[in-house]
Parts: sequence; C-alpha cells; structure tokens
Amino acid sequence: MTLAELLQQAQAQGLTRLDAQRLLLHSLGRDSGERAWLLSHDSDAAAADTQTRFTSLCARALAHEPMGYLLGQQAFFGLDLAVDARVLVPRPDTETLVEWALAVWPECEAPKVLDLGTGSGAIALALAQQHPEAEVHASDQSKDALAVAQANGLRLGLGVHWHQGFWWRAVRGLRFDLVLSNPPYIAEGDVHLPRLRHEPKSALTAGPDGLDDIRHIIASAPAHLNAGAHLLFEHGFDQAGAVAELLAVAGFSAIAHRQDLAGHVRCTGGLWPGDTKRG
Repeated sequence: MTLAELLQQAQAQGLTRLDAQRLLLHSLGRDSGERAWLLSHDSDAAAADTQTRFTSLCARALAHEPMGYLLGQQAFFGLDLAVDARVLVPRPDTETLVEWALAVWPECEAPKVLDLGTGSGAIALALAQQHPEAEVHASDQSKDALAVAQANGLRLGLGVHWHQGFWWRAVRGLRFDLVLSNPPYIAEGDVHLPRLRHEPKSALTAGPDGLDDIRHIIASAPAHLNAGAHLLFEHGFDQAGAVAELLAVAGFSAIAHRQDLAGHVRCTGGLWPGDTKRG
C-alpha cells in the first residue's frame, strides 16, 4: 500500500485526516509535524513494518487512547512535553490557567509560585520558562507522575522544585505568592469517564460532585499563602459557581473567572487578603 492509501484507510475507519497524518509520520519515525513531507511522498510504498505500526496506533486511537500517549509527547504553551499513562495529557484549555497566572503575576522580585497536582509538570514548566527569576514549586501525590515531570524539567533545562505528597502536605511550612491547581474535578459517576479510561483515574475524579479536592485545597490554603497571593483553579464547565462560593466562604476576595477555548467558564480564582486574625 502507498502512504496515501494508508491514510485513506484510517480516515474510512473514523480518524480525522490530521490524526491519521500524525500517526503515520510517527510510524515512519518522522516528526509528527512534517505534514508537508507526507504530502510530497504520498505515492511512496509503505514498508510492512510501517503498516503494522500504523495499524496498531490507529486501533488504539479509535479506542480513545489519547494522541499524546500514542505519540509520546504533547505540546503545551510552546513546550514539547513527554507524556505517558502515568499522567494526564495536558489539554489546550489548561493554557488559560497559565495565561491568567501571568496576568496576575506577583510584583515581588523573586516570587514563590506553586503548581499543586502538577502531573506532567506542564503548568510549572510553562511558568518557569516565562519567569526564570521565579522560585517555582510543583507537587504531586503520585511518585510516577513526579518522575515524568522531573524528566521533562531536566530535558527542557527548566528549574523547578519538585515535591511528593498529598496536596499541601507536600509543601508543609512553605508560603507562596501565587498558587495554581488543575486538580481532579470529575464526579465519580460522570458518564464521560469511560472515554477517559486510558488516563489515571486518580487524576480525574474527586468524590460524588467532583469538588472534594478543591474543597480540601481551599480549606487549607490560608496557611500557605502570603497576603495578596492568588489561588487559581481549573475546574469543570459547570462548577464555577460552586468554586466561587467555596473561595468566598474561606475569606478570599476579588473572585473572578476565565473562559476556556469553547467559551465555558473553566477557571475560577481569588485573592487572599491575609490572615486578619494574625493582625
């Protein structure tokens, strides 16, 4: 079969043309962005081993395995991150959270910033690249996830302080000027979970309403935030009101939201005014 015929076959099975092209280039040992090369060689005969690899990758893609796992990498905020089944694949919508953090960046000379539940390290590494003067920290309960994040940091040459542990326990005794988190926020009975079965469930679900981890983070946040620090979350498309209420009850001010690429309110955060009881 020619390369063009392989692409046609994959599209007939239900893959998009772009996904089929990326998988075919990967099967050929070429960069997944070399679509122009592929177009100029579409009449080339495909070797038997290429056909075997491509057919296997297509089957996995049709079974809803994330493209990041199939290619072994995912682009995020201008970085190429290595990803595998130990971590969630970074989504483009999460770049909204990074953009918001940059917009409210602390004015101090070397701010201490934390990415809670870092996974692949995407958020922390994006911030470290944008602000090399900052002291960027990142935590995750999963040792496997931290191994992926640390490897990404080493490969990209970006300095981040990595911590293993359950939410704030990982950074006990430290205070920060800015904290971001893309925690698990899917309800345990959500009908969409079967399509996400290839990704680690512990990084997806958080109790009956999906808010258990966000509740915990907000309740324990004051002990880890400097006055004037922002606490910013990514959450589900229908959770903005609930997250805003949790922040308000905990004493946060200037509560605001940001929309994702589809126009859904995907991020909510607030400003910690300081512990008035200490004053």
